[in-house]
Amino acid sequence: MYKIHLFIQSLFVVLTFELVYLSQFSHADVGTAAHYRTPYLPTACYGNDATQFPSSNLFASAGEGIWDNGAACGRQYLVRCISAAHPRTCIPGQTIQIRIVDRALSSVSRPSRHGATIVLSKTAFRMIARPSTSYINIEFQQV
Repeated sequence: MYKIHLFIQSLFVVLTFELVYLSQFSHADVGTAAHYRTPYLPTACYGNDATQFPSSNLFASAGEGIWDNGAACGRQYLVRCISAAHPRTCIPGQTIQIRIVDRALSSVSRPSRHGATIVLSKTAFRMIARPSTSYINIEFQQV
């Protein structure tokens, strides 16, 4: 009887965790993410101000779909890789929080693929996907 109780308790913990994790993205959008590298300055949002970048280097340029005439500047998003052209590209269970600091269309550094929803810094991209690919499919949600 004790083993059954432990099994039910363990199952409850797992289901609760999955429910919390999945509900985190219950209102998420899907899109694509590319990556870009230095130089990152100047940006469309904050010019040459180097303090605009989070110390974690988790930042991005907004694609036209979320640029919103510059209103995207400073917005933060939760982003996770959901699929890619090559198997095992996404890093399972990784979700990052990024800050929009630029506009992809006018970025000094060209994105690895044009037309992406979000263009992640190299650091941000590597946290959720293997860097050998030029773009990934993502799920993202404004924080």
